[in-house]
Amino acid sequence: MRTIIDLPEDLAQALDAMGRERGASRAALVREAVRDYLDRNRRDPREAFGLWRDRTEEAIDYQERLRDEWNV
Repeated sequence: MRTIIDLPEDLAQALDAMGRERGASRAALVREAVRDYLDRNRRDPREAFGLWRDRTEEAIDYQERLRDEWNV
C-alpha cells in the first residue's frame, strides 16, 4: 500500500545518506523504521502494569483464591 508522508528536509537527507550506505531505498528504510517502532511499542493486551506486572498468577485465579479463604 502506498502512503504519502511529509518529512523535514534534514530527515529526508539523512534517509538518503543511509540508503546510499546500505544500498537501500528511502521507502525500504521507512518500512524498516515503522516495523521496528511497532515491534518496540506493541503491547500484549493481557500485559499487566504497576503492582501486578511481576505476578505470574492470573488475576481471576488470585481473586478466587482470596475468596476461598473466606469460606474457611
